[in-house]
Amino acid sequence: MAVPQQQTDTELLRLMQSGDEEAFTALYRRRQGGVYRFALQMSGSETLAEDVVQETFMVLMRDAGNFDASRGSLAAYLYGIARNHVLRAFDRERALVRFDDGTEEGGDSQHENLIARPDPLGDLTRAESVEQLRQAVLALPTHYREVVVLCELHEMSYQEAADALGCVVGTVRSRLHRARAMLTEKMRGRSETRAAERVGGAEAGSASGGGGSAAGQALRTARCFA
Repeated sequence: MAVPQQQTDTELLRLMQSGDEEAFTALYRRRQGGVYRFALQMSGSETLAEDVVQETFMVLMRDAGNFDASRGSLAAYLYGIARNHVLRAFDRERALVRFDDGTEEGGDSQHENLIARPDPLGDLTRAESVEQLRQAVLALPTHYREVVVLCELHEMSYQEAADALGCVVGTVRSRLHRARAMLTEKMRGRSETRAAERVGGAEAGSASGGGGSAAGQALRTARCFA
């Protein structure tokens, strides 16, 4: 049976549960890209992102009955599953992690092998800015990183992000506010360092003045960095 493209996720899921393989294929094609980008933006690892996609849809096939449309969208449900797998991957690597600077709650950390390295061919200013932001996002503690990825990069609403993370909207809002401030500081620091390297300490101050706006502009641009 051909699966109409206009069918909703919930309708496709219902068909999938009744044994319609085409419905599952349509749902996978519709949502796997977003799940992949989420995992990649959270970890910086293409291999991990591919594994997370597989695990997420395996869970969906096995536990589709656990989805409750009254508690949020299927997309949020899938992001929630993907998030759990990403966090488990971080836990498995915890013995080898490089801890964050410790200034934020929880002292969250990130395995250095899961962080994507800068693109050596990133010569253009825009490309460099996006790469710098990508690294800055990856350096955020996990609970801040995930709200930035969901709300800024995937353009989810606070409610959708809250559904995916299993928390209240107020928590998403406060974490996102703090994450934006942290990104501004990280981008400002990178701008100062680059300015010092290029033109010396005398001009570093002027470069730092635009750090905040650069971070905001880069966030809008970086929605495509995956």
